[in-house]
Amino acid sequence: MSGITHFLLGLHGPVIYAVVAALVFGEAALFFGFVLPGETAIVVGGVLASQGRVSLPLLLLIVVVAAVVGDSVGYEIGRRYGSRLLETRAMRKYQGKVGKAQDLIRRRGPLAVFIGRFTALLRALMPALVGSSKMPYHRFLIFNMIGGIIWGTVFTLGGYYTGQAFEHTAKLVGRWAAVAVAIIAVVALAVWGIRKHRREASDEPLAAQEHSDERPITGQSLSETRTSEVAATTNDAL
Repeated sequence: MSGITHFLLGLHGPVIYAVVAALVFGEAALFFGFVLPGETAIVVGGVLASQGRVSLPLLLLIVVVAAVVGDSVGYEIGRRYGSRLLETRAMRKYQGKVGKAQDLIRRRGPLAVFIGRFTALLRALMPALVGSSKMPYHRFLIFNMIGGIIWGTVFTLGGYYTGQAFEHTAKLVGRWAAVAVAIIAVVALAVWGIRKHRREASDEPLAAQEHSDERPITGQSLSETRTSEVAATTNDAL
């Protein structure tokens, strides 16, 4: 992934638009999302826009169009070759993800197209799976466009403002200090994520133990309770 990032950062001029558009388009249309999340190309494109190497409005337009058209091609592939596509060796490796995506489509309908846009593997799978489910294209297109506009805008602007912040910090305290700040921020986020995951993992056994301690009152236990109450009442009477 770092190699792809360095490659993208080394691009100049119109080539940047072409490469970003190709990667975003290919993510769903050609299933590039299995190896390269589209956000990487978009964020790097935003960083390059902050350096003045490309136009931000034009980059935004290209990203959104590539995302919508790429998903539309993925939909058409799924509509025509859905059953055969799911039987390929590449798809067998992702049977768990495929099952979750299909369940999401059954439960959410066209809204699943929007939800899937924000998860890398689902973004690659969802258009083809929706096409194979025979969902009408106009319903798919509405949520595809909404998701493409929001997703493309958020990640492009995220890269753009990240690049601007880096350049501003570099001017204030020097480029090496800016690099150090960026590394510290990334490490801090990683540590926070690991600790959060560990807390959730440690809470699960406790929740399971509490659940097991709350034994339901069965017919036998209820009978035993009543027998004890009767015995206690008899002893009091004596």
